[in-house]
Amino acid sequence: MDLECASQETVKQGLLARGWPPIKGFSKHVKTKVFEFFSHLIKLGQDDPRRVVHSLKAGLALTLVSLFYYYQPLYKSFGVSAMWAVITVVVVFEFSVGATLGKGVNRGLATLLAGGLAVGAHQLANLSGRIGEPIVLGFFVFLQAAVSTFVRFCPQIKARYDYGLLIFILTFSLISISGFRDDEVLELVHKRLLTVLIGGSTCVIISVLLFPVWAGQDLHNLIASNMEKLGIFLEGFGDEYFKMPEDGESKEDRPFLQGYKSVLDSKTNEDALANFARWEPRHGRFQFRHPWRQYLKIGALTRKCAYRIESLNGHLYADIQAKREIRSKIQETCTTISMESGKALKELSMAIKTMVQPFAADIHIENSKSSVKNLDTLLKSGLWDDETDLLEVVPVATVASLLIDVVTCTAEIAESVNELATMLKFEVVEPTVSPEKTETGQPKIGIS
Repeated sequence: MDLECASQETVKQGLLARGWPPIKGFSKHVKTKVFEFFSHLIKLGQDDPRRVVHSLKAGLALTLVSLFYYYQPLYKSFGVSAMWAVITVVVVFEFSVGATLGKGVNRGLATLLAGGLAVGAHQLANLSGRIGEPIVLGFFVFLQAAVSTFVRFCPQIKARYDYGLLIFILTFSLISISGFRDDEVLELVHKRLLTVLIGGSTCVIISVLLFPVWAGQDLHNLIASNMEKLGIFLEGFGDEYFKMPEDGESKEDRPFLQGYKSVLDSKTNEDALANFARWEPRHGRFQFRHPWRQYLKIGALTRKCAYRIESLNGHLYADIQAKREIRSKIQETCTTISMESGKALKELSMAIKTMVQPFAADIHIENSKSSVKNLDTLLKSGLWDDETDLLEVVPVATVASLLIDVVTCTAEIAESVNELATMLKFEVVEPTVSPEKTETGQPKIGIS
């Protein structure tokens, strides 16, 4: 008996010995994942503290409209229809004022229009008798759903009023169908409209009055930041490209050369911010009918320049690199072009941020154009003899061509920024100008 007990105990210990490591490993894995999750949440809050504030604002809005359920006198007035106020807060409250206001206006107007049309449809259906009433109502539901859904395909409508059309379809269908079994259609419409207005107003008031986040300000800063990232790349490109690998550390360790990549995918964000900004009232330096389309034009030109920079970045890490003696012949001119273009973009970025006329940027653009002429003269003068391998010359010539394109793109961006400055009457601050000399001895405009 003792042997049998000892044997069973040994078996149990063996099972525990085999089963414990997987359990311990799984527990450790779960702890790691939980730690990573909360670390990620903390980082989200640290990257943009406005996200934390927005979460608190959303909680406050929901708490306020929930009083229509908790407070008995309010509940007697609205009944279960008070739930529409809660639903409205959940779907309308957005991160920025423009997004919240746009959704609120869409939902309010759609509910009002759909409610009025649904009452009219109900009255017409009553005239057709009890048998014809469901047929008429079904026809109206089909007609409005088909027409509204088709209109949603229109790009201009979809950009600003898509949510409103969805609410219109939903509200018209709900009231029309509910009215067939409920004779108090007007009361149903009244309660739904009132609770939607209460929920939407709560969202808008909290969004505007408590630490508002303006989509227009975000778009303004995004456009300026994107240009600055391109300028930072161009300022460092010349030195990095003409530096041979043995001259120093790897180019992979240069984070400032990668900042431009976020510009390539910024179109969706810019379009969304511009759409939200159009709903926003006047605030700070931004008027009600601010020229947001001009910001989108500048953003498109900035991305065009970023695509050229993407090609330049590819030449930094190309497997086949030209020899030092080949690069050195155009090194000074190309470095000047890159440096001046980068400075111009950074000056344009600063001009947008501070809303000051970009005179300093114009000076750097003229300097870069002067260097482009010098480069063109060098290329036409026959820098390389007949014995030079053409495959070694092509990469350098390609980089020179891309830099010339970058100067053209920078000039187009400057032109658009000047148009924006004229529209908004940017402040005029005259730069101090002094003549300098280029490497060819020609006069060059500089800022002292």
